[in-house]
Amino acid sequence: MKKFVILGGGYGGLTVAQELLEGDIPKDTEIVLLDRMPYQGLKTEYYALAAGTVSEAEIRVAFPSDPRIILKYGEVSSVDLEKKLIYLEGQDPLSYDWLVIALGCVDKFHCIEGADVYAHSIQTLSASRKTYQALNDLKPYAQVSVVGGGLSGVEIASELRESRPDLNVRVIDRGASILSAYPEKLQSYVRTWFVEHGVEMRSHVSLHRVEPGVLHNKDEEILTDLTVWTAGIQPSPVVQQLDVPKDNQGRVLLNEYHQIPAHPDVYVVGDCASLPFSPSAQAAEAQGKQVAEVMTALWKGETPQLRPIKLKGVLGSLGKKAGFGMMGSRMIIGKVPRVLKSGVLWLSKHHFG
Repeated sequence: MKKFVILGGGYGGLTVAQELLEGDIPKDTEIVLLDRMPYQGLKTEYYALAAGTVSEAEIRVAFPSDPRIILKYGEVSSVDLEKKLIYLEGQDPLSYDWLVIALGCVDKFHCIEGADVYAHSIQTLSASRKTYQALNDLKPYAQVSVVGGGLSGVEIASELRESRPDLNVRVIDRGASILSAYPEKLQSYVRTWFVEHGVEMRSHVSLHRVEPGVLHNKDEEILTDLTVWTAGIQPSPVVQQLDVPKDNQGRVLLNEYHQIPAHPDVYVVGDCASLPFSPSAQAAEAQGKQVAEVMTALWKGETPQLRPIKLKGVLGSLGKKAGFGMMGSRMIIGKVPRVLKSGVLWLSKHHFG
């Protein structure tokens, strides 16, 4: 039997599996979905788990139950593209005929001393559980510092403000404003929400060291009881080890079919792929659909015909009652984007994303 192996059951990898199962899979081919967990964790909602406003069960999605797919669990340590082998911790290597690498990302600490040791993360379900425990063990009036004023930082700060109004919450960013990649009017709306809800904002902060209880900004010591890190991501260490061409963010350069040019039997989707737009669940799912299209065409002996990926937009939340978003060049703020985001979450949980 030939093996079509998918590494990672997140937004991209799971979409590949679902799309293939909706079509015709060659009788001599089996699909193997490998993940460290027995379910998908909805990563876009990890901030809410960490803040304590949703339970873990609410952000789990079951993997497909289908005789044509084999579910395998384990931790990938490396991939040998020449030998077509996947090495797993404590298990025998897994061979493949076709491979999808959808292993997601990890935090990027920008060589800031101590950040990887003393800051809390929301990049994995396991890390988010630990962050939840640490945040909710804090005594009233404790100071929480969220490092990184992008989408993730804004969402966890606002969610924590609603979850624990007794805490002091601040967002720290090295830029001039939170959400610096977004239009000024949207930034202003979120800044106003933060001011009205008592979330402190610190801009132009260049940290060089993180210690227990202290963030070092040049000669300034910023006191904190707990630090949450949302200041950047980078591809999975497994992808970092691959000796293939990458962009300046460490993401793998691909051809028009999402394949590694020197290894056309290997696809890369999601946060590990070099794309013309920022990493997101939406981009990973769009890629996943196209990888399934490519494989279906190749199995039929046809030339794949792909259209350019067009993303619908970005949605962010400010607690449970307000939000913001960009739909193309159109900005939306207030209750509507929050309702839309809840709808997108429902679709993802029911495999309609």
